[in-house]
This record gives sequence, C-alpha cells and structure tokens, in this order.
Amino acid sequence: MYALAQTLFKIPRSLSGKGNRQTLQILKDSLKTADLNIYAIPTGTQAFDWEIPKEWNVKDAYILTPSGEKICDFHANNLHLVGYSIPTRAELTFRELKEHLHFLENQPKAIPYITSYYKEYFGFCLSFEAFKALQNSYENSQEKFQIVIDSTLENGTMNYGEIKIKGQSKQEILLSTYICHPQMANNELSGILLCHSLAKILSQRENRYSYRILLLPETLGSIYYLSQHLKELKESCIAGFVLTCIGDGGEYSVLHSKSANNLADRAAQHILKHYYKNHKAYSYLERGSDERQYCAPGIDLPFCTLMRTKFGEYKEYHTSLDDLSLLSPKSLANSLEYVLRVLEVVEMNGVYANMILCEPKLSKYDLYPTLSTKDTFAKIKDMRNLLMYCDGKLDLLEIAEICDFNLLELKEYLQKFITKGLLKNVKE
Repeated sequence: MYALAQTLFKIPRSLSGKGNRQTLQILKDSLKTADLNIYAIPTGTQAFDWEIPKEWNVKDAYILTPSGEKICDFHANNLHLVGYSIPTRAELTFRELKEHLHFLENQPKAIPYITSYYKEYFGFCLSFEAFKALQNSYENSQEKFQIVIDSTLENGTMNYGEIKIKGQSKQEILLSTYICHPQMANNELSGILLCHSLAKILSQRENRYSYRILLLPETLGSIYYLSQHLKELKESCIAGFVLTCIGDGGEYSVLHSKSANNLADRAAQHILKHYYKNHKAYSYLERGSDERQYCAPGIDLPFCTLMRTKFGEYKEYHTSLDDLSLLSPKSLANSLEYVLRVLEVVEMNGVYANMILCEPKLSKYDLYPTLSTKDTFAKIKDMRNLLMYCDGKLDLLEIAEICDFNLLELKEYLQKFITKGLLKNVKE
C-alpha cells in the first residue's frame, strides 16, 4: 500500500480533471482480480440540487517576485494553488497580491488547502513564514509581482470509479472513499489505499454478501451517484462504510449515523469495543465526510465512517503537513485489519433460531470439552448463552451485546452449531 501511496501522492487531483482520471487509471491497471470501471459525467449534469461544474486542469502556476524568484510553484506542491483558480496573468503590488494569498498563522510552516469550486477566483497558498518574509520585503513597495496561472475551466467531465464484487447474496456492503484532495496523504490517500487493498482481498475469496466500492469526488461525487442509484441501493445495501483519515497511527474511531444503531454502526462499535480499548466514537453531529450524503434525510442508507484520527482533529489536516510521513506500511496494514474485522462481523451477523427444545447435550455433538478448565468453562458459558439467546428474533450482534462476548471468537462454534443442525438462519 505504501508504494502505491508514493505513486499517487503528487498527482494533482480536484473535483474534476486529468489528475483524477490518471489516479483511477493507475488503480484500475494495478487491480488484477477486480474490475474498476471508470465513469465520466458531463459538465452541466444535474444531481439533485447540484450541477456538475466545468472541468479544471492546470498546466502551470506560480508567482515571480520583483527579484525574479519563483514562489508558490504549483509543481513544487499542488496546494500552492487555490483549487479551481481561474486562468490569470497579472502584475500586482504586494498590497494587491496579498488579497489573494492564504496562510495559517497558527501553523507557520504549513501550506493550507483551499478551494473555490463554485465562485470564480484565483489565489495562492503559502506558509505564514513565507508570507511574513514577503511582507517584510515588499509591504510598502510599488514593485510588481508577476502572477501566472495557466489553467483551463472548460466543459468536460467529472470522473469516478466503481468496483463490484459478487457474493452469494445480492445484498450488498458498500465501501466509499474520495479522490479529490491534492497532495495530502492521510486525508486523501488512506481511504483510496484501503479500498484498493480491500478490492484485491474481497475479489479473491468467497463472500456471503456482494460488495460495491466507490472512489469518487467527495460531496458532489456521492450526491451524483445517489441521484442515479438510490432505488437500487435502498433495496440492496445492508451496510456501508466511508473510509477516510485511516492511515495514521492514531486511535481507531467511528463516526456514527444519526441513529448510531444501524448494522454498520453496530458492527464497527462491536469491533472497537473488543479489539481497540482506547477507541473513539463520534456522533453524527460531528459529520464532515460523505456520511453527510449517505445518511441524509430521504437517503438514510445504513452507513457509518471508519477512521483512525478523525478529520479536523489532527494538526496536519488540510495542510501540506499531511504528507507521506503520516503513513507507514504498519499503520496501513493495521487499519486494513480493522476494516476487515468490521466486515467479518457484518458477514457473520444474522438472526438464528435454536432447533433443539431445552438445552442441547453438547457432548452428543462433540461440542463439549473433554477437560474442564477455567478457560473451557468461560467458553462453554458463551456457547450456551449464544444458543439460549438465538430465539429467531435477536440478531447475533444484539446477542453479543447482551452476553458481552466477542462475536468473532465464536465464529467456529456458530458454524458447528449450524452444521450439526442446532441453529438455523431464519432471515436469509
């Protein structure tokens, strides 16, 4: 995953443009066992209350100081240019220019991430340290800075990628991440990297449910997708997960839906409780990614968002400091394990009925340990509780919550109960 991050990191992505297509093509070419289909939505297409804007591409952008120094070079860092800046060639004094400069006083070494998708504007971003140096040299000067923004805003397309993996059931688990943030690692690439790895893993194994993986521009991409696929998703989607800010070394976290009680919510909370002691759980009031769309009124898909350190809660967020140093092969592998555990719980969950009247004689089915120890006593207790609470009404996650056991640790016994006819899934 980390090698792929290095390949993708400096590609200039935005709401639309060649960088998005290049990113999707690299992902497509590197998937050998799953098909990534790339779609192009024309400028002007309606998507509920929104409209697909013009496509934006940048050939070059920079500022030349009066002394001839090139600064705010787009090719040095994509974040130097405000996203969707209009084509501009101008000569400005520092006082005129500073109205178009953006920086963070509280993070003097960071270049901020700024966009202006829906209002024509041009601007540059730089560190506060760099701004102060310019201010000290040119605040009262009439010398001119040369502004060069060789960009295009033309009718084109917005692109997104979709991967479908068939399972035993037509019911689906949906995974969604975004491809629109330039040159940021944890905020942008971590979700892409995990979705790419999950596509490889899920496409090479038998799955109970089908999977749909989306890689699209945040907000507008998910809004467009929902405008085209809402009916089928309402029928097929049993759980969905937005993956974002999930590659750093921080504590594991979940941002819940409004109810905080759909299948995705409960699966994530179950895994966090049993595997990640210092986890964090956030209310939908603290939403900020595409859970805003998937859980919106009238949409109400069973989604939550899986993260490590939540967006906006690490100092590097939406700045040039969110670089590859925030990721590591180990942190990405651990995050992948987190998501796979959550998916395993969703795959395992169901409503089962006990097919034996009164307590079954476990030894009759070779399910009772031959030696009695402290550990086997605890395991027998969990097995009996599982059988007793499988009443055809409660699902396994509800039972696990009541009985306070880790569902994944009972997976082997559940399979044996089913195979030996003690339990039957009553809601397949």
